[in-house]
Amino acid sequence: MQKLKSERLPFLCCTPLTFQLRHYQCRNMKEYAGMVAAQTAQVLLMIVSKSAIAAGMSNYSFIFYSNLLASLVLLPLSLIFHRSVNRPAISTIVVCGFFVIGMLGFLAQVTGYTGISYSSATLATTLLNLIPGFTFILAIICRMETFQFGSSATRAKFVGTVVSVAGAIMVTLYKGPAILSSPLKSEIVKNLSGQLSNWVLGGIFLAIDAAFSSAYIIAQAFVLKKYPAEMIVMFAYCFVCTILSGLTSLIVEDDLSSYSLQHKKRLFSILYSGIFGSAFQVTVQAWCVRRKGPFFVAMFHPVGIVISTLIGVIFLGDGFYLGSLMGSIVVVIGFYSVMWGKAKDEKIVAVLKTEGEQAPLLQDVEEQMTHSSS
Repeated sequence: MQKLKSERLPFLCCTPLTFQLRHYQCRNMKEYAGMVAAQTAQVLLMIVSKSAIAAGMSNYSFIFYSNLLASLVLLPLSLIFHRSVNRPAISTIVVCGFFVIGMLGFLAQVTGYTGISYSSATLATTLLNLIPGFTFILAIICRMETFQFGSSATRAKFVGTVVSVAGAIMVTLYKGPAILSSPLKSEIVKNLSGQLSNWVLGGIFLAIDAAFSSAYIIAQAFVLKKYPAEMIVMFAYCFVCTILSGLTSLIVEDDLSSYSLQHKKRLFSILYSGIFGSAFQVTVQAWCVRRKGPFFVAMFHPVGIVISTLIGVIFLGDGFYLGSLMGSIVVVIGFYSVMWGKAKDEKIVAVLKTEGEQAPLLQDVEEQMTHSSS
């Protein structure tokens, strides 16, 4: 009986643990695939928004129409997926949270589209890699991330954050000679590429956009913890952005012709931005924030570098410069350092949780075998 006990216990100890770890890794692939799709939608959103602004739309009118359409899409979907039976109760704190994430998201969109209008989609995607660094700092302050400087995971996340920020600054301040250029030389492509004299100014606006976006992700995590209904939260977010952009445009804009959608390019840009750039992207990101945390979502912004660079050089006539290449390499190195540290933390938590679940099972098996042997 003792031999049977020694043969069965290693099997019970190792096999369920290995199976659950594999199941944990496969289950996480949904979040990875969702974030890659969201980043692709975000890169294309930068391109179509630059095209719409170049066609005469203002930042505020573009934000207004995009969030209005996203609100109309998310309202029926939120009522379908979050029925009244299992819908969480809305409290005053949750309503205030809706307004906070709407305000932060509106400020991020205004500064982001302003930066894109002064620079290019490639620079915008690269500078959004500041978001992981800002989010990491805010997550530590808000106690959403553990910070133990003696552990290798924490050191990797800290060093990776610093390296990522340094790479983004390099892209902004150092342009360098052109490495690749597109043969497209049309007037529309020139407008989409932006003027060289506005490169640094656009980078400053995009860096501010990254700071607001990080604060938005952290605030979103707090709201989703209190109210775990992604589509309702995102509908409220888009609705608040619609109200704020409409009121702001009435105050600061004298010419309301920018609200005209007669131009086909404007109409196409609004349709894409409202459905894919706003409704789809923000909902997927909110789902990933609730399941994996804000830092997981922030880590995926560097994925857009390759997508943006290829699309910008091949289709939009953006030049690819030495500064962009060097800075992008530095950013990606920092990004993967942060990802390695985050993955190691998650693996340790998963192993401890699984071992904790297996301990009562093993204890029951040992007791049963002891009673049977006696």
